[in-house]
Amino acid sequence: MKKTLWLVLLVAVCAQAEVKLPALLSDGAVLQRDLPLHFWGTAEPGEQVTVTFAANSQSAKTDSLGHWNVYLPPAKAGGPFEISIQGSNRIVLHDVMVGDVWLASGQSNMEFPLRRVKDGEKEVAAADSPNIRLFRVDHVHSEFPLSDVTAKPWTPCTPESVREFSAVAYYFAREIAQKEKVTIGVVESSWGGTLAESWTSMDALSGDPALMPLFAARARMMDRQADVPMQLKQEQAERDAAKGKGLPEPKFPWHPQHEMWQPAGLFNGMIAPLTPFPIRGVIWYQGESNSMIERAPYLYGHQFETLIRDWRAHWGEGDFPFLFVQISSYTSTPAEDWPAIREGQRQTLALRNTGMAVSIDIGDPDDVHPLDKIDVGHRLALIARATVYGENVVYSGPTVREITRDGRGLRVWLDHAAGLMAKGTALTGFEIAGTDGKFQAAEAKIDGETLIVSSSAVEHPVSVRYGWANSPQCNLFNKEGLPASPFTASLPPLH
Repeated sequence: MKKTLWLVLLVAVCAQAEVKLPALLSDGAVLQRDLPLHFWGTAEPGEQVTVTFAANSQSAKTDSLGHWNVYLPPAKAGGPFEISIQGSNRIVLHDVMVGDVWLASGQSNMEFPLRRVKDGEKEVAAADSPNIRLFRVDHVHSEFPLSDVTAKPWTPCTPESVREFSAVAYYFAREIAQKEKVTIGVVESSWGGTLAESWTSMDALSGDPALMPLFAARARMMDRQADVPMQLKQEQAERDAAKGKGLPEPKFPWHPQHEMWQPAGLFNGMIAPLTPFPIRGVIWYQGESNSMIERAPYLYGHQFETLIRDWRAHWGEGDFPFLFVQISSYTSTPAEDWPAIREGQRQTLALRNTGMAVSIDIGDPDDVHPLDKIDVGHRLALIARATVYGENVVYSGPTVREITRDGRGLRVWLDHAAGLMAKGTALTGFEIAGTDGKFQAAEAKIDGETLIVSSSAVEHPVSVRYGWANSPQCNLFNKEGLPASPFTASLPPLH
């Protein structure tokens, strides 16, 4: 008995002493080119760990808890390589590539798998792209930042591996890989139906008094949790009764898991463990769940800026590219304010190295998950090609810069406005308001790269807005066929 116990303890000690790596550092990994290569993990406290890659080798001693970090000089794109990690044991990573790593995150429209797009089975069958490698993080929430993720490990993009992978991320990566001729690694860390505050660290949320309404909304949600099991039981009973009578299944509101809406919960479980891993940038598609009026959608712009600054601070790479999708068109209900989310997203473009793919024209008024993900991925890729990779391409539809008075109307000055056109006989979706703030439908005319907006019902307009509805009718594009972003803008106050 004593001998058996001794052997068990010896095995446990040896296992603890072994050099271990995080899930991201494994066979088939893609490492970020042109940035210092970071390797980290655990081993016995005080143990020396040596990492060797090509002609470079560096050692470090573990701290009192067994953590170690080694940095090697930046590398150019290429591979496959072998990397050796030597401590009391030796690990060799095989088939490692150096290229560009993009993190894809957000809620269900980012998580939406390739198999579900239009002609999904055809798209899956054609998705044999060895120059794209995929890493998919499992759904995990946590009260505190974790040191590692659970995930589906690095794998080349094949019909089998991409079937359940993000369609938007795949289309984005496919275009960048074709243009850049380097391996693209995509780390997908997304969870449908989630909130921006769940993806933001507690330090960032709690350090900003302006974000306290988010905690008030959380408190209201938790106050209702005791009734949720009974509600679910009643709803199931009604479904069973309808089925027994041959009636259509009744519809009920969606009930999110309260853990997935926990402030900082997804940052802790699905983002914090990724932050030691150098990346090229982020693509993001989220906002629909924050549109509920009780969750203060008017705060979203500030909240989203906080998330971006927070992630950049945790990665420590400076202002890396953060490219995002403006939420699409969906009828929804009066309890949700989609225009406020879109406007918050548009205002976030004031942050350096951000870019917004407008999707207002490719939504589905009856489905929160539009099937057109290829255009979304393409528009994100256009932004990256222009702003990250330096290609001379038009990457944005028209965006408002400012408005000025023009007789009894307002002139709207736009960026990315070459070849303005209406898809249809006349521009739609414009409204103006006077100082009373009451918006009226307005007529808009194209004048070069500007618009003149007026209404006989508003004699002295001071504000204009475009596409201001959950599912608006709007049709302004530039000559490249990229849609204008919905917006609201006002004249500066007179002093």
